[in-house]
Amino acid sequence: MAVRPQILSYLLEQLGGLPDLRSRRMFSGVGLYSGELFFGLIHDDTLYFKTDAVSSADYVARNMPRFMPFPHRPKAILAYHQVPADVIEDSETLNAWARKAVAVALAAQAAKAVSKPKRAAKKKVARKAKPKPTPKPNSKRKSPARPKRR
Repeated sequence: MAVRPQILSYLLEQLGGLPDLRSRRMFSGVGLYSGELFFGLIHDDTLYFKTDAVSSADYVARNMPRFMPFPHRPKAILAYHQVPADVIEDSETLNAWARKAVAVALAAQAAKAVSKPKRAAKKKVARKAKPKPTPKPNSKRKSPARPKRR
């Protein structure tokens, strides 16, 4: 189910205190960004914020479910929790929760940046370990011209 335009407008208005807020349609929902950081999403008219082990405690205490893009695959859950309705209704509280989600997204981005050089180093080691393949003789090649015997 798609996100209704009036729900999107309302949520963007409520989140107006975030710097460089923008939304982007994706699949059957909408992604929420602060600058280049993807911190939340709206799916089936429901708002979800990015969480980690620390920030998810607020959501778990309120029994808020995690985002499950594939209900028939319960192991395919993402690090996003549904935002409580009373938080959505209070713009100041919603912006505070959104700032926490942006901080989680920033930390996740920093963790990825740190792990990328390690991956690149592993790839270089793996490349060096593999011997270069020997070129296959090309049977279609013509032998060089030989001078005629007299």
